[in-house]
Amino acid sequence: MKTHYYLGWFNNFFPEHLGRVLQEDITDRKSLAMISSNPSIYKEIGATERSWLDQAGIIFDDYHLINFHVQKEDAQKIIQNASVIFLLGGDTIKQNGFLMEYELTDSIKKSSAVVMGASAGAINMSAKWLCSQKFGYKVEENYVYDGIGLDDFSILSHFDLENNIALVQNEFSILSEGINIYASNKDCAIRTKGNKIDIFGKVYLISHSKIQRMDETLWL
Repeated sequence: MKTHYYLGWFNNFFPEHLGRVLQEDITDRKSLAMISSNPSIYKEIGATERSWLDQAGIIFDDYHLINFHVQKEDAQKIIQNASVIFLLGGDTIKQNGFLMEYELTDSIKKSSAVVMGASAGAINMSAKWLCSQKFGYKVEENYVYDGIGLDDFSILSHFDLENNIALVQNEFSILSEGINIYASNKDCAIRTKGNKIDIFGKVYLISHSKIQRMDETLWL
């Protein structure tokens, strides 16, 4: 049963109960593969995201950071052997391009590893995502990118949603006619395990231009 975590951003580590759920899901801790969202900037090492796992007591035998410093073939092998794959936060567009250039999408989809993504990483895990100037992207026109497609929905992660409900609803009106969109701010998580979706924190569902807050279920 495949397990995926779509995370927002956590300024003060994972809350205790979310950390506990992660500990239960991540039983194989041989190798963590982190995928950069700024692959040309080698100093971007995912220190913040790794600190969340460290604080939760989730320690791995080996750590790997995949960026342009790693050869394409080696990146594929790291993904294939990973216990957990973590798509780091940062630049959503650059990470998307890197995933395509290094042909990592199929390897990630075929992997039995727990797959996690924070902010930009969570967005790129989804099936499709909307690139809009109103969401902070430096683009002239809206564009819908294909993500990895681990689950058949779209993600808007780590956005000031509560103060921009009308804007978000309007921007997603067309896309939401064909695909469900889960929108969240900081300190949130969506977990899919098989066909089950669990919610942690303030997460909203946008479907057919309507928006509603989801009930929290991730309280094991």
